[in-house]
Amino acid sequence: MADAAFSVTAETAAADAGGDIADYVALMKPRVMFLVVFTALVGLVAAPDAMHPVLAIASLICIAAGAGAAGALNMWYDADIDAAMVRTAARPVPRGRVTPEEARSFGVVLAVGSVICLGLMGNWLAAALLAFTIGFYVFVYTMWLKRTTPQNIVIGGAAGAVPPMIGWAAASGGVSLEPFVLFLIIFVWTPPHFWALALLRTRDYAKAGIPMLPVVAGADATRVQILIYSLILAPLGMAPAIIGLGGTLYAAAASVLGSLFVVMALACYREREGEEADRAAKNLFAYSVLYLFLLFAVLLVEQGFGIDGASLPSLWAS
Repeated sequence: MADAAFSVTAETAAADAGGDIADYVALMKPRVMFLVVFTALVGLVAAPDAMHPVLAIASLICIAAGAGAAGALNMWYDADIDAAMVRTAARPVPRGRVTPEEARSFGVVLAVGSVICLGLMGNWLAAALLAFTIGFYVFVYTMWLKRTTPQNIVIGGAAGAVPPMIGWAAASGGVSLEPFVLFLIIFVWTPPHFWALALLRTRDYAKAGIPMLPVVAGADATRVQILIYSLILAPLGMAPAIIGLGGTLYAAAASVLGSLFVVMALACYREREGEEADRAAKNLFAYSVLYLFLLFAVLLVEQGFGIDGASLPSLWAS
């Protein structure tokens, strides 16, 4: 474990460390952090109990810090992998802008601080879920699954799917079917999202020794799995409307967005060679981000502004 965490190049080890603010922001993986905070916000707003705005903002800051902690600890442990991959070679630790020890310390402080502060300002169930998310991402996904199994993204995706439950728990003090459905949507969305990227970076992952599905099973088998998960995701995205969490606006959006996801996945499945195959995978990867954002954004608008609260069962009953 220690060898993997501290195996950096001699050039990196000799470089100046300490970093600036931008380097520490990069350690927290801000794009991932944004998605985590956004989905947590949806869970918080959709919860049946209103939360004081100041406490809500403080809770979201804690969740953001927890996500940043997971990112920093991931970069600490994966310094050797990041240095070997074109996509990640410019990260602060491989470049020597921040030492592995600094990244580890930064991550630990953020992790402990975020969990304690969320417990004090929100509640301890939300704090426990945040601690679970950080621990699962670091110890289960980063240190174990990522380096050992092509199912790393499938199982490890649970960490990224928990934030709506954290937001819901922060506001209501409990969890129920509704946030669990949001968890399932993100959980099923994660494999096709990351495997589309993996199709484009297969050589990079192979060079770094990461057993991503395209490396182990091949591109064609990966495309089949992407299509299967997409066919599950499209109807699953309708579930919030069925259980009454989303209204008719959400139902319409989920229907269109899910159908487009399947169309993109079919294109990725059919295009097997050359630039067309790369373009199809790139389009699916880009659209998958837009899909999740729009799906949760519509739910946020409905719940936050009280727009069209009618659910599908009530429509069918009429």
